[in-house]
Amino acid sequence: MASPKSFFLTPEIHEYVVAHGTPPDAVQQALIEETAKLPNAMMQISPEQGAFMTLFTRALGAKEVVEVGTFTGYSSVAIAKGLPDDGHLLCCDVSEEWTSVARRAWADAGVDGKIELKIGPAAETLAALPKEEYLDLAFIDADKVGYPVYYEEIIGRLKPNGVILVDNTLQGGRITDEAHQDESVVAMRKFNDMVAADERVDSALLTLGDGLTVLRKR
Repeated sequence: MASPKSFFLTPEIHEYVVAHGTPPDAVQQALIEETAKLPNAMMQISPEQGAFMTLFTRALGAKEVVEVGTFTGYSSVAIAKGLPDDGHLLCCDVSEEWTSVARRAWADAGVDGKIELKIGPAAETLAALPKEEYLDLAFIDADKVGYPVYYEEIIGRLKPNGVILVDNTLQGGRITDEAHQDESVVAMRKFNDMVAADERVDSALLTLGDGLTVLRKR
């Protein structure tokens, strides 16, 4: 079992949470184990967040989705599992190395036909997308300094009632501790304040994983 990403969960409670939701399938479990060997393994979302994202994608009826930050592919597998057969997930990442792991997982999960990968700066990939409201769902999980740019590029392309999910919004509990002034924490504080005041969306910051903010376009 992966270590809990929620800083307030004990390993025992985390195990219970995962066991009492839809568990990772064989491909996801293998991906957890492979990613755990990497020095930056904590970049992977938690299995309970993956279960939520599959359920949420399916319940929303999403067909057009964008993901910013793919890493080794756990979140993209989770989203793609919730898409219909004709659904489309565009994944934006800068690493050929990490996404090569994701590509294998997509094929093993049988969802590779739903996924398109663009390697390069996500801001450029998003800016090149059609300038119309066609996205049902987006997931942002990349460099925190870039979050406002990704958010603005996405929200203009999001349908009314479409949703943006934003990861790591609690920063391991450092978000309220002013002693922490590192770049990611400071950037996330500014982003959280920005979207909380944005009248274009309804928002809820969930204590799931390392903080998952849910933003619905009005």
